[in-house]
Amino acid sequence: MAQDIKLNVEEMAQAGMNFGHRVSKLHPKMKPYVSSIKNNVNIIDLEKTAKDFEKALKFISKLIAENKTLLFVGTKIQVRNLVKTTAEECNLPYVTERWLGGTITNFETIQKRVEYFKDLEKKKVTGELEKYTKKERLMFDKELESLRVKFEGIKNMPKLPDAVFIFDIKKDEACAREARIKQIKIVALCDTNINPEMADYPIPANDDAISSVKYILEKTKECIITNRNIKN
Repeated sequence: MAQDIKLNVEEMAQAGMNFGHRVSKLHPKMKPYVSSIKNNVNIIDLEKTAKDFEKALKFISKLIAENKTLLFVGTKIQVRNLVKTTAEECNLPYVTERWLGGTITNFETIQKRVEYFKDLEKKKVTGELEKYTKKERLMFDKELESLRVKFEGIKNMPKLPDAVFIFDIKKDEACAREARIKQIKIVALCDTNINPEMADYPIPANDDAISSVKYILEKTKECIITNRNIKN
């Protein structure tokens, strides 16, 4: 039985989740989520956010209970460390650097690169690279670092994810497009400048404020860990 996570609208307001973008940037499809305007900024109706976030968490609960994979995607500089840390704590894959085209739609090719990275990493640890010259070893180190940036977060993802959680669907639109092609469900933060129809489970909220993203990540982590414990 999936466990529900309680959401508090007051806490959400304290986290600044209700502050959208300037009025001029409003996406027409986000109009139903806007409750008012303050200092030329759209204010998001947090009662509606809570309802949609609960729907998203229920979906994530079911996913985790069924031992399925959720891929975290957050490449925006101010939130990437938060996204990475949470994904690691939840033992889930993540992409927090640049989204590599084909990560979903050309998964087999990406997997070959991941396997090469893991193999090179193993050779470095076991000392197999010691037989090379200093110059060659430096080249391997440089290559390893480049591969680590690209693939560290997905190196333990042997198959396509069952869903993706995108923390800025405008910045990582390429990920959303690929997920759509492969009919992979999308959970996403949707600020007032976003078309919420791009996500299967949109969460109307500020996607720029660290406090807003942190609140969403904390509740998501709580949901994942609680339901994983129930399952086990």
